[in-house]
Amino acid sequence: MKPEQIRDLRKSMSLTQQQFAELLGVSFVTLNRWENGQSKPSAMGLSKLRGLARRGSGVAAPAAEAAPMSAAAPAGEHRLDFLGDANALRVLVEGERLSYGHLFNPAFATEISEIDPLPHQRIAVYERMLPQSRLRYLLADDAGAGKTIMTGLYVRESLTRRTIRRVLVVAPAGLVGNWYRELRNLFQLQFNIVTGSDAKDGNPFVGHQSDLVVVSVDSLRSARLFNCLRDPAVAPYDLVVFDEAHKLSANRDPDGTFRPTDRYRLAEAIAGVRELPDDWKMPWAAHHLLLLTATPHMGKEFPYYCLWRLLEPDLFSTETAFARFPRESRSRYFIRRVKEEMVDLHGRPLYPERLCDTVSYELTQGEISEQALYDQTTAYIRHYYNQARLLNRQAARFAMTVFQRRLASSTWALLCSFRNRLDKLNRLIDDIQSGRIPEEELRAQQQRLDRKVREGKLVDVLAAKTADEETVTDGEEEHEETEAEALGAFVATSLAELIDERQRVLELIGLAEAVHASGHESKFDRMSALLRATQYSDHKVIIYTEHKDTLEYLVRRLEGMGYAGQVAFIHGGLNFEQRDAQVEHFRRPHNGELGGARFFVGTDAAAEGINLQFCWIL
Repeated sequence: MKPEQIRDLRKSMSLTQQQFAELLGVSFVTLNRWENGQSKPSAMGLSKLRGLARRGSGVAAPAAEAAPMSAAAPAGEHRLDFLGDANALRVLVEGERLSYGHLFNPAFATEISEIDPLPHQRIAVYERMLPQSRLRYLLADDAGAGKTIMTGLYVRESLTRRTIRRVLVVAPAGLVGNWYRELRNLFQLQFNIVTGSDAKDGNPFVGHQSDLVVVSVDSLRSARLFNCLRDPAVAPYDLVVFDEAHKLSANRDPDGTFRPTDRYRLAEAIAGVRELPDDWKMPWAAHHLLLLTATPHMGKEFPYYCLWRLLEPDLFSTETAFARFPRESRSRYFIRRVKEEMVDLHGRPLYPERLCDTVSYELTQGEISEQALYDQTTAYIRHYYNQARLLNRQAARFAMTVFQRRLASSTWALLCSFRNRLDKLNRLIDDIQSGRIPEEELRAQQQRLDRKVREGKLVDVLAAKTADEETVTDGEEEHEETEAEALGAFVATSLAELIDERQRVLELIGLAEAVHASGHESKFDRMSALLRATQYSDHKVIIYTEHKDTLEYLVRRLEGMGYAGQVAFIHGGLNFEQRDAQVEHFRRPHNGELGGARFFVGTDAAAEGINLQFCWIL
């Protein structure tokens, strides 16, 4: 194309040289040289000029000036015109480049995550887990070792290397929010939380939004959600992670009968155990399986074996096969480090020496005192529960233990128990007197309680389980359910005995109210004196209790001491967003403008899995 033709084309479009140059994607200087004959258009520039001429500019591109066919792309193909957004192109190219970063840095995930892995975390992920083409692993480091971080690092690295695509994290209900937050904030992994209600609107495990999922173990073991998981339309999950894996409990009766829980059946199905009831069979099994627990053994051999059985169902099909498996070969499936072994990047111990002290206190004395309440409550328990004719000793002992434990916790907790007991007595007496139920129902109720205890369906949770084993269901902690059932049982076998017990409970309520109203509780007074001590006076403090009633009492008393707005708390009735808000309130400095909490009060079970390592006084 001749210089005058280029100039005429521009003028026919009523464009200045600057506007025409921008349209062609060249500089003003380049276009000026084309029009003055000082240089010729490149093959790409010539192609653009002809295109403009063909689109009705009125200037024909002379055939004699046509460039060789090799200079233009074949018809129908896209041409590079360099007219796109340069910044967007740079982001695209950089993303593609980074997707191969693991080929140059074997620990590439550490560069794109908001963490600085500690030596024990690097060893577990990069030396033990990632080299395995099929990961079946029990990560059993001590509490506080960062098992969530190690899991997130493994997931981030595996996704980058394209060895996995779909990941399912199964955790206790109270930890679902923690997993969601940690994976998002530390590893930029956008997991979706699936709940039982999601099954109403379709299958939450189908579609691209189901590739990265966190779900509660109790929600997933429900029939509705489990049927969604085993739907043939569901693509298999490449990696399944079970947090707090010791809760996948299975036991064995003295006669050798295998007693798996629904949680364990769920894990069996996902792990690929062959012999399962029809209700638990699945069309797929996870290729990679990761079990996380800080307490893999807990002094019980059979439950410990059951965890190993999930890793390789065929290899560890019997206890004998597991016992004969060489110990040196177990490192392929298992790692456990205690806190004393963990060091920082400079080789210094990660955890300082722990200092423990037991603080004693004396009960108040007198006619209206803690000692009088303790003695009279003990007498009440021994009189009424020891005379239970139909309850066996174990059932009676359980009911007695519940009252004694709440008595030791706080006067307020005991008072709440007596008030609940009085409500139940009043309702039952009213039902019998009105003829709604016969007196014989009292005997039947004792028999039902006795049967539940003998069959192991009603156990003393606080004695049988650790806090991290205990579950929270619908806002109620497991021990609260069993204790309510035990305290609601009646040992009386006649209406007269019920009325007699009601009168005794009324007397105890009066005494407990008087002691509580005095404002002096020996245990709290001793604790408040410690909190005011010079070495603790300006530090954050964590306070744990077994009972929600005592937690509420402690919050009231601490706020009454002048710490209003400085008390964070967690119990089973809070959902994960509320729990996170309370932890964040405690994390903020309490002695500045940020208005954080100085005290954190929590029940043992509800506070499970919460990271409070920034506080050192418990």
